[in-house]
Amino acid sequence: MRAFAAAIGALFADPNIGRDAVYIADGGVSVPVRVVARRADAITDFGDARLWSETTRIDLRVTEVPNPHPGDRIEIGSGAFLIQGEPVRDRERLVWTVDLRPA
Repeated sequence: MRAFAAAIGALFADPNIGRDAVYIADGGVSVPVRVVARRADAITDFGDARLWSETTRIDLRVTEVPNPHPGDRIEIGSGAFLIQGEPVRDRERLVWTVDLRPA
């Protein structure tokens, strides 16, 4: 698992993939972190209709943010976002994927 953790660390450190951000727990202190943005579109089935929506998802390293919660704030560049919904960890328990909404 160390090799996988090292690979994750390299991806987050890569300037073409990872970005600097600030994580602020609800009512807490600012913590500088690296994030990997996933701005994929989501298609949701609702009855016979299919709804398209833009989503903003990011990955956070568990070593930097051990326990994110809905309502915590992420600042990326000039944008501010709040975590919505429950964060999900990957199979190796190294990365959180969180859904964001504008703050």
